[in-house]
Amino acid sequence: MSVRETGRSVGRIAVVTGGTKGIGLAFSRKLVKLGYQVVALYRHDPEAARVATAELGDACTALQADVSDSAEVNRLADRVLTGLGTPHVLVNNAGRNIDRPFAEMSDEEWHTVLDTNLSGPFYMARAFAPAMREAGQGSIVNIAATTGIRPRFNGVNYAASKAGLLHLTKCLALELAPHVRVNALIPGMIDTEDMQMRVRTAAPEHRASMLTSIPQDRIGTVEEMAAALEFLVGDGAEYITGQKLIVDGGQFMW
Repeated sequence: MSVRETGRSVGRIAVVTGGTKGIGLAFSRKLVKLGYQVVALYRHDPEAARVATAELGDACTALQADVSDSAEVNRLADRVLTGLGTPHVLVNNAGRNIDRPFAEMSDEEWHTVLDTNLSGPFYMARAFAPAMREAGQGSIVNIAATTGIRPRFNGVNYAASKAGLLHLTKCLALELAPHVRVNALIPGMIDTEDMQMRVRTAAPEHRASMLTSIPQDRIGTVEEMAAALEFLVGDGAEYITGQKLIVDGGQFMW
């Protein structure tokens, strides 16, 4: 399904970057269930985008876009604003993770992660927030990470990008108040394909070791992340902005 070029509003609109796989797909599912017309962005993997739109039907439009490219983001925003209207919700979920000891990290590996994880949300907010503010309402949710608060080995680019994203969230919340709210949603150990591959959560010995640090004694689900998103974009969170919501089973009690 392509974005309509009618210039007419089609009801409540949500834009989700990285919205066709993993946690992002769970966000798209939830928003469709809540009655939003969802624009789910993906950088590559057109097959995953095809599967996602086949599942979600006409309520979801999948568009390819590299959020680290400001010109591409501007073209995407113009297409959405013209074809569908002003989003009520923007979820900055797209992210890159390239682990390496900092002394061995290349310029490209540093910039690729920073450009996607930090510059991408900035470009997306800059492209859509003026229309949201003019409309007098809106909610932006940035998907951050626990490593934005607590560092880890071999992830200096990722941790720095997510720490910056937390402060970007606060700055945007200040500048876009009172009509557009901006919050950060932080996943802990969530059962995704990426987490299984990077942390080997499917291996019983690794999973058991990991659970010793989680008071809830289990790994979270993508559906639980989507439920947290539902809260942040809903009426019950109208007095919440500039905050971080950590969904981690109590692993990090900051």
